[in-house]
Amino acid sequence: MIPPRFRVTVVHATADAEALVVVTLSAGATINDAIMQSGIVTRLALDPAQLEFTIFGQRASDDTPLGEGDRVELTRPLVADPKRVRRKRAAARPGNRCDPGPKPRKSRPP
Repeated sequence: MIPPRFRVTVVHATADAEALVVVTLSAGATINDAIMQSGIVTRLALDPAQLEFTIFGQRASDDTPLGEGDRVELTRPLVADPKRVRRKRAAARPGNRCDPGPKPRKSRPP
């Protein structure tokens, strides 16, 4: 059961700035409530349309309800797809085949 008042940590970090704010919320509060109360978006001049949210690294939406001790993380969209970057790096190494193509079909005995 969630207590009538509980604490949540709201964090945002980039190479240039970081912020960690602990806010006290009422039961039924959402990620949006925590972000608004923290003031991080205004203080760091973040574009709300570019932000994504996680709770302890698990994706969430701005209307996700929160509980005692949650850590709300403000993230931004990825600049590059990590899988594509790894494939490109692997393909650039000499002697490595990044895309082996389709597997050969096994012939069935008659």
